[in-house]
Amino acid sequence: MVALAALLVGTVLLAATASAVGPYPGLGSCHVSPDPPASLSPRAPSLPTEAAWNQDVSKAPRDPRSNSYISYIDSHGGDRLHPDFGSPRPYGFPYSVVGAGQPKLPIHYTAYGEESDPGPFPVPAGAPVEGGNRSDGDRHVLVVDRSACRLYELYRAFYVAKPRPHWNADSGTSWDLSSAARRPDGWTSADAAGLPIFPGLVRYDEVAAGHLDHAIRVTFESTREAWVHPASHCAGDTSDPNAPPMGLRLRLKAGYGLGRFRGAARTIALAMKRYGLIVADNGSNWFFSGSSDRRWDDEDLNQLKRIPGSAFEVVKSAATPHSC
Repeated sequence: MVALAALLVGTVLLAATASAVGPYPGLGSCHVSPDPPASLSPRAPSLPTEAAWNQDVSKAPRDPRSNSYISYIDSHGGDRLHPDFGSPRPYGFPYSVVGAGQPKLPIHYTAYGEESDPGPFPVPAGAPVEGGNRSDGDRHVLVVDRSACRLYELYRAFYVAKPRPHWNADSGTSWDLSSAARRPDGWTSADAAGLPIFPGLVRYDEVAAGHLDHAIRVTFESTREAWVHPASHCAGDTSDPNAPPMGLRLRLKAGYGLGRFRGAARTIALAMKRYGLIVADNGSNWFFSGSSDRRWDDEDLNQLKRIPGSAFEVVKSAATPHSC
């Protein structure tokens, strides 16, 4: 049986155990990424800052190259939406929530240290790893410190107990959840696009509450050697201008009917109309990200697999693509 997140006593708050897949502790007063300015027009293009995650783009202008982008995406991989999370296995992104007393551990970078934030980070020794402790995949580790409203993310992370406890990771980032500042241009993060992962996850608790109020992380098989802000890094395989750059924003078309969708699927689809998707990494086509949580209902989520790529359009960005 999968264990519940451990309740730690004292100043340390709640942290998910290595095998936990929900339920997760609350984030307290922390707001995941800042809201756009109140004065921002609802018809404004997608913002070039981290506030883009919480920007309603349902009325934003359509990118004039939208059809070319969608045609390229659908011709280079699957052409249907696919939730990259579910149950009952630990599928998706697990995360930890810690408090002020969480000890900080050194981070030893093994690949992209020059583009990473220096440790130590308050990442528990038992923090859950994407794919499980035996995974040989991306092995992301996500930790929210709800006392400081900071997010810590590691890529290809391995805990090392001896001779001194620390984490080895290819890259890592410390994010101020109250700041809209993006990474320096050319810098990666724990994600290929140089974006935070956690703000783009579909989390069970927010969907169960009936509303999802932010954009969603998505991957595509073939991406352009370019980024558009708030992304800051690329990992593309082509210079074709029709290929999506990292940071490109898409939304489900307003006219796409949702009458047949129910439950979590409907809540998620509505968010795709209001907040859309942001390209964050290379991966399977139209795969969008969510929390690893045993409470997901796969039959419910599978409704979203009916949605074709042609039901989406590209939102115009305030920034222009930056070639690598």
